[in-house]
Amino acid sequence: MTETPLGVMRSEVDLGAPAIDVADVPPPPGTPPKKIIGRSPGQLAWMRLRRDRVARSSGIVLLVFVAVAILAPVIEMVYGKGPYDRFNRVGVYLDSRGEPLGYLGGISGSHWFGLTPNDGADIFINVVYGIRTSLGIAFASAIITVAIGIVIGIVAGYAGGKVDTVISWVIDVALAFPFFVFALAAIPLLTYRFYTPRDQVPTWFLVVLLVGIFTLFNWTYTARLVRGQVLSLREREFVEAARAAGAGTRHILFRQLLPNLWAPILVTFSLSVPAFITAEAALSFLGIGLIEPTPDLGRLIFSSSRTIRNDPAFTVICGSVIFSIVLAFNLFGDSLRDALDPKSGR
Repeated sequence: MTETPLGVMRSEVDLGAPAIDVADVPPPPGTPPKKIIGRSPGQLAWMRLRRDRVARSSGIVLLVFVAVAILAPVIEMVYGKGPYDRFNRVGVYLDSRGEPLGYLGGISGSHWFGLTPNDGADIFINVVYGIRTSLGIAFASAIITVAIGIVIGIVAGYAGGKVDTVISWVIDVALAFPFFVFALAAIPLLTYRFYTPRDQVPTWFLVVLLVGIFTLFNWTYTARLVRGQVLSLREREFVEAARAAGAGTRHILFRQLLPNLWAPILVTFSLSVPAFITAEAALSFLGIGLIEPTPDLGRLIFSSSRTIRNDPAFTVICGSVIFSIVLAFNLFGDSLRDALDPKSGR
């Protein structure tokens, strides 16, 4: 027997005995076994997304903007002013030069973001409906673009041969066209094909035209991405097993291949929306997008650029709104990509 530093007697045999790991000790009798929780790839991606601070912050910002767009009529009712109301009385709202009276372009408790010069429109409610317009066009364009790109990309990647060659050639030709140059020529041409310069062009026509132009030029990116993914998946074991089981082409394309493509498709969709918002604002800024009196963020920035020296707050407010929306979408898209593919950030 020996004495340890703490005064506890131990035998010589115990001195050389290996330490016992607590994890190796069996649980007491009657203890229920630990449950093994299985998680799908979607659940794992959602867990990573919730832990990402950038994803949470950008997601909250996006939810706020989407809520503003959806609840625009409710906001108008509570605010008490509409996008088509004009406060242009000289001496009350505007001065003799058409500039808003008051601090920073007429900012007050009645007009939170001030008034537009000359016509006296309330900037806040126009920004609210401008967000609604921009997000509506962007989401519609992204949904249609991604849907067309998915179908064409799956067909091209799975069929191969001449079908893949022809589709790839069409994609290359479409990518060679400069978008803004074509839009500058096509939108006025198509507009005056159906309406004369004296006619009031309906808003729905311009919205459909913009969505069509965006779809025509942007389905190629999704199609090329999906085609590359399908080329790597079509020879996998689960596809061979589906063929051996007698599954048809449609079943293999949309039941076997498509569920394995949702990760890059979601990332593409999340990054396409801010691109469409920017493009729509740019076209409206150039005067070939939506026209008066439809509220639009791009046209608001164009109007503010003419009075930026006397009323810089107008430009800063409208520009900050577009900047915040686009930045939030881009940050959320990057976080979504990292959550769906953790190896992409390594």
